[in-house]
Amino acid sequence: MTAISAPVGQRYAALLDDSRKRPQAFWREAARAIDWFRFPKTTFDPAAGVYGRWYTDGLCNTCHNAVDRHVEAGRGEQAAFIYDSPVTGTKRSISYRELLTEVIATARMILDTGIRKGDRVIIYMPMVPEAIVAMLACARIGAIHSVVFGGFAAKELATRIDDATPKLILAASCGIEGQKIVPYKPLLDEAIELARHKVRQVILLQRPQLKASLVAGRDQDWSAAHANAAKAVSNGRGVPCARLKATDPLYILYTSGTTGKPKGVVRDNGGHMVSLLWSMANLYGVRAGEVFWAASDIGWVVGHSYIVYAPLLSGCTSIIYEGKPVGTPDAAAYWRVIAEHGVSTLFTAPTAFRAIKKEDPKAELLAGHDLSRFRVLFLAGERADPDTVQWAETILNRPVIDHWWQTETGWCIAGNPLGVEPLPVRHGSLSAPMPGYDVHCLDEGGHPVAPGIMGTIAVKLPLPPGALPTLWRQDERFKASYLEHFAGYYSTSDAGVIDAAGGITILGRTDDIINVAGHRLSTGGMEEVIAGHPAVAECAVVGIADELKGEVPCGFMVLKSGVNETADAVEKGCVQLVRDKIGPVAAFKLAIVVPRLPKTRSGKILRGTIKKIADRTPWTMPATIDDPAVLDEITASLRAKGILA
Repeated sequence: MTAISAPVGQRYAALLDDSRKRPQAFWREAARAIDWFRFPKTTFDPAAGVYGRWYTDGLCNTCHNAVDRHVEAGRGEQAAFIYDSPVTGTKRSISYRELLTEVIATARMILDTGIRKGDRVIIYMPMVPEAIVAMLACARIGAIHSVVFGGFAAKELATRIDDATPKLILAASCGIEGQKIVPYKPLLDEAIELARHKVRQVILLQRPQLKASLVAGRDQDWSAAHANAAKAVSNGRGVPCARLKATDPLYILYTSGTTGKPKGVVRDNGGHMVSLLWSMANLYGVRAGEVFWAASDIGWVVGHSYIVYAPLLSGCTSIIYEGKPVGTPDAAAYWRVIAEHGVSTLFTAPTAFRAIKKEDPKAELLAGHDLSRFRVLFLAGERADPDTVQWAETILNRPVIDHWWQTETGWCIAGNPLGVEPLPVRHGSLSAPMPGYDVHCLDEGGHPVAPGIMGTIAVKLPLPPGALPTLWRQDERFKASYLEHFAGYYSTSDAGVIDAAGGITILGRTDDIINVAGHRLSTGGMEEVIAGHPAVAECAVVGIADELKGEVPCGFMVLKSGVNETADAVEKGCVQLVRDKIGPVAAFKLAIVVPRLPKTRSGKILRGTIKKIADRTPWTMPATIDDPAVLDEITASLRAKGILA
């Protein structure tokens, strides 16, 4: 077991110890926080599923717990969502009572297409309220939703259609990225044409910014279909919440960047609700009635867990934000939303704050915004470099909490449990594992390594409630991808270290560990050093092929706005920093200032693609890339340095 000592306070240490000694009793008690049609007699069945299943004989409904019960408890007039769209100039507050009305009408609209419990529905929409209502409507009737990021390439959408085999697709005519309108309908039509599985029904939301043509006999107009459904509900054809098994799938979410047959992460109903509700109170320290903002997208797991389900399960108000951290209109966008809507807790990716820091390094645009109700910033999704964390702490004068989890886990593996007690913050390190996650650091043979030694971070089975039970219709692939490398463990494929006090540091994906002349080195550790250079806004380090050493690290740096230092001086300074902090063993001699770094729409840097370009190996345009032109800029920078001919 992971040692728990110095950084962990006594209250949390006791709670964590209890969760490990009496896991079934711990999660049985946590399950009492949600409503059940039938409370489970069996908390965990080790014989069910691939590694066991939680709450196997329980009956419940996620939509009831997220919406209906709050209206029944008198919270109907409170805002469930605040839709804030700087790209369209739209703001709208939706109460729990209004949300319930919309969800029931949308559920009727879906049912009237012939969808029933267990059928799959793909949702291909931007950050608009109708998309979230559609998710909840599917949850209400027991249909399994699969949200695909709006604007995803036709080929990638087609692979998801073939894997999920949906009977219905709910889509929008377009999305808006900054100042650019992105037509969705041509991509959708092409995907349906490419897919082997033929979808016979589409309901399309026509946005005012772009009207799309409908395919006769297949496509329906959302507004007309929804109006007919609402009328049917008013005539007595309401939609009660289906009684679902706790183990019935709530959704399928495909991991980004997959090639070939995609990995469809399955999330169940019961364990998902229990874990998310526990996390809101105990990890994030958020109470019912407060405003919680996860600045992400429903196409990603953060959007599923912490824009939609967790805030609603907790009776909070959640922000639906259709915009960017910068450029909509400027680097004060986040401060405006926090101040205007009274946000208590913000959860976003470190890349968002690096973007803000790049545009406004002195945080001058923060002035004049009332952040009095704002308590804490949570970061996740990628490594939070200490320089960015410290910058955010300084300008906000609030705790900045790094926490770590994955699409597969659905909620936090390790973080700082503010709702139980705040633990000491150590930059670059995570404070403690969450209940249910028995975290170990293993060598290639599956043996625990000594404290402070780098290895693969793995979680002893079983995984806690809320984590994936399997991949959609791919049990064997689930075992091969996650469970077979280390017997008895779930492999996170993240490299890291666990110190003597139990603190966990994530260094990056295991494939981000490079071998330089026989020395295994973390590119994440080098990025942490480079990010400390006063002129650097953000950076990425990849290992590129070298005939002598096998691999050598190459750093790519984006400078802060207003920096007067020359690119050559910054490059030399970064090389010296790595030499001073890590040593000559790093063999870090290649540093390149670039205009931008290639990223996915969720903000993750596409290091693998950078490496392939530098190594002159075949590569394809990543389906999730935010701006393909950045790869041309990277190629030009590599040519200028003589790395590419």
